[in-house]
Amino acid sequence: MPSAFFDSVVSLIVKTSTELPPDVRAAMKVAMAEETPGTQSSQALAIIAQNIDQAAECEGAICQDTGMPTFEVKTPVGANQIVLKKQIREAVAEATKRGKLRPNSVDSITGENSGTNLGPGTPIIHFEQWDRDDIEVKLILKGGGCENMNAQYSVPAELPGLGRADRTIEGVRKCILHAVWNAQGKGCAPGAVGVCIGGDRTSGYVHAKEQLFRTLNDVNADPRLAELEAAIMGEANKLGIGAMGFGGRTSLIGCKIGVLNRLPASFFVSVAYDCWAFRRLGVVLDGKTGEITQWLYRDPGTPLQAMADQAGFQRSGREVALRTPLTEEQVRALKVGDVVLISGKVFTGRDAVHAHLMKHDPPVDLNGSVLYHCGPVVVKEGSGWRVTAAGPTTSIREEPYQADIIKRYGVRAVVGKGGMGGKTLAALKESGAVYLNAIGGAAQFYARAIQGVDDVSLMEFGTPEAMWHLTVKDFPAIVTMDAHGNSLHKDVEQNSARELAAMV
Repeated sequence: MPSAFFDSVVSLIVKTSTELPPDVRAAMKVAMAEETPGTQSSQALAIIAQNIDQAAECEGAICQDTGMPTFEVKTPVGANQIVLKKQIREAVAEATKRGKLRPNSVDSITGENSGTNLGPGTPIIHFEQWDRDDIEVKLILKGGGCENMNAQYSVPAELPGLGRADRTIEGVRKCILHAVWNAQGKGCAPGAVGVCIGGDRTSGYVHAKEQLFRTLNDVNADPRLAELEAAIMGEANKLGIGAMGFGGRTSLIGCKIGVLNRLPASFFVSVAYDCWAFRRLGVVLDGKTGEITQWLYRDPGTPLQAMADQAGFQRSGREVALRTPLTEEQVRALKVGDVVLISGKVFTGRDAVHAHLMKHDPPVDLNGSVLYHCGPVVVKEGSGWRVTAAGPTTSIREEPYQADIIKRYGVRAVVGKGGMGGKTLAALKESGAVYLNAIGGAAQFYARAIQGVDDVSLMEFGTPEAMWHLTVKDFPAIVTMDAHGNSLHKDVEQNSARELAAMV
């Protein structure tokens, strides 16, 4: 067993979670340069850039959702893969203990969080032998928000706005464009897609995810697929979805397509959607010692160039300062497009909390409160806790509950990403509440707005799903659904749908 293998894998996990690869940084730089200054998408990209720099500086998680760790491992003939798998699992548990990974492994029957990122099926480890003496380990961290935006099409199929997708390259093109359009801001756009044409339902998804291990600036060896990748990039960025789904010029930073043979009766197009926080790195290890001999995707000898040319998010002076608890009068004065700065108490609440509140009274008084859709990364410090990463989660998952909770408990503001649906929009108007969009993935940026953890409730749900009582100062967010029935998300979705239909 290579003695340094464990430490090398821990280093890989830490760097993957905290340092965005150079090709992704370059693509985001281009997106920033091409966006119209002063727009909501431009503001979002400035915050993203600042967050990328902050994560690298403090070696903190870029995004609080460190996702499902997926390892691709190539080993020499004769290597003991049983032992290597055990060491990888121990390295994942160690990185979780250090706060570099959020505990994300949940029992699908009981809902219990293991707390270690270990459990049946987690982490995912794929082994392959090769005719070399060294070991290659690649890792991708793909969060739940973008994982939920994955799509698989069985063609021929009728696609809204695009008509019939046949078993042709043109049909594949329609499927990919539909998947990008459907993601809107829920997958933390601008995103990247890995695609598999063919295979079966299982192999198609696996191969689609494997495409995300390619660099964004490579060119497909198959000229047919290279042409399709380029076409998708051009068309997707005319949809007008933009950063966070706010509307803008860049919706996609990468499209990588692979192909597998299929059964005559089946034709699947599988799409693996990844967010701007496109975290994947790799290492080559000495086969005898396990020491790192080479980093993949990054050069440790080349200093990282700052993403934010200035100070990142810049205040305009037009921001609306809000202090909790909020009043109905304050909230009804807000309109879509306003930037707010929240100070005071904020409570987190995700899937488990929302389901709990439908049947039980809240552990705190939520009247006038701000409810933050967030599963933070927290570390224990003495008798208390410290938040090390705290960006928003995708809000649409709470659509079945949110309207009732707003009406029942007097919640005045909900913070999340990607927007919510018609039921919530109606409740905002009826009750006098707003939806505030924070920038998805910007976990370090928002962690710096949190002054402290006052308490925690419902800890039995695990740290990501517990209700954290936070004190924040000047926490910035954008009003994207107001108390007058207006929704930026609805507008962008309708506008981009028209652009999509024009691409037939």
